[in-house]
Amino acid sequence: MTRPALLPLAALALGAGAPAPAPAKEGASVTVTVTNLRNAKGVVRACMTTAEKSFPKCRGVAGAHAAIVEAHEGKLTLTFEDVTPGRYAIALLHDENDNGKADRALGMMPKEGFGFSRDAPVRMGPPSFSDAVFAIDEADKAMTIRMRYML
Repeated sequence: MTRPALLPLAALALGAGAPAPAPAKEGASVTVTVTNLRNAKGVVRACMTTAEKSFPKCRGVAGAHAAIVEAHEGKLTLTFEDVTPGRYAIALLHDENDNGKADRALGMMPKEGFGFSRDAPVRMGPPSFSDAVFAIDEADKAMTIRMRYML
């Protein structure tokens, strides 16, 4: 064997050319299956937050996780990655016209679908954080949230 051939063999023995190790996982994954979507129009907007005072809003909330997924009639799945342990609540919006907001009829009644973690009840407005809250530790978590429509 000639000397130039030894260099590539030595590099392989030292791990050069081997796939890079996977990056270390920063936190848990939260996988949400959304059911009862009435159509495939628009997108589903998801917000997961620890901010009790701003729930169900996420926009501009530090540390909130947000996801936007193309709508599919029936059900879809989305995942929040690298979630640090804590107490969270999730709010969903089926933004059928993809305008970035929850449209309302007569200024009050939601025209588009919505859902909350723990299937939190909706009365005269969105549920409280305490009705929708769940705990995350280091383990991955999966849950199902049912989309609801008023009109």
